[in-house]
Amino acid sequence: MNWISNVVRPKIRDFLARREVPENLWVKCPETGQMVFHKDLEANLYVIPASGYHMRMDAVKRLKATFDDGAYEEVALPDVATDPLKFRDERRYIDRLKDARTKTGFQDAVKVATGMLTELPVTIAVQDFGFMGGSLGMAAGEAVVKGLETAAEKGTPFIMFAASGGARMQEGILSLMQMPRTTAAIQELRETKKPYIVVLTNPTTGGVTASYAMLGDIQIAEPSALIGFAGPRVIEQTIREKLPDGFQRAEYLRDHGMLDMVVHRHQMRDTLGRLCRMLMKAPALPPKGRLPRPEAA
Repeated sequence: MNWISNVVRPKIRDFLARREVPENLWVKCPETGQMVFHKDLEANLYVIPASGYHMRMDAVKRLKATFDDGAYEEVALPDVATDPLKFRDERRYIDRLKDARTKTGFQDAVKVATGMLTELPVTIAVQDFGFMGGSLGMAAGEAVVKGLETAAEKGTPFIMFAASGGARMQEGILSLMQMPRTTAAIQELRETKKPYIVVLTNPTTGGVTASYAMLGDIQIAEPSALIGFAGPRVIEQTIREKLPDGFQRAEYLRDHGMLDMVVHRHQMRDTLGRLCRMLMKAPALPPKGRLPRPEAA
């Protein structure tokens, strides 16, 4: 046996062989085509450094980036019928749900949690576009209602991060009924005089835009987020006119009075904290590194 040829050389070849690189190590910017290392993108809150393009964040990462020290307590959500209409198109709805749950690790499109934001208790709900396009079904509707009820019970502001392609067609009229249900729950929160703040992310469309996503006391959006009910192509075909540049984008809607502000993701947490403290009439936090002024004797 020639151990150099049969043992040593194969081991050297294996050691020097080019290792396979996982496909998700690099992320391509949809606007500029720039390639960004995934760890750098995660450290930058999923904002492309050069272009400022805001990539999507899943619900867990969004909650950790918003609450103080990333600490929060998830709210238990009510159970709903899994497939009430026994819907089937190219595939069974139940199979699509299983795939979405396996892919994301979430039960449905909305997560609700309570915790502290700038040392003030808040309730936050996040809609995850990665779960069937963030579509609004019975489970998502129940989650939003539960979040609003939790905020009312605990006496906290309610912050909704919206991201959706609209109502979930596989649940038909049961999906559409979530629009009036969430609207009624918002009114119940308003009766407690606690603030409801909406953050619209890319994209927020369809029945979600036609209900709880546009009913906030303050409407905020991330830069260049697509926000609308029907798509631009449908609108152009209906009115037979060319839409203006930037139509349905966050900056256009802000300039035309549909939004209060457009906030970069890096400033989102501080902005939400200031708004919550102001609306709850809580004293402003002192600047970092400075002690509060002593009260006069």
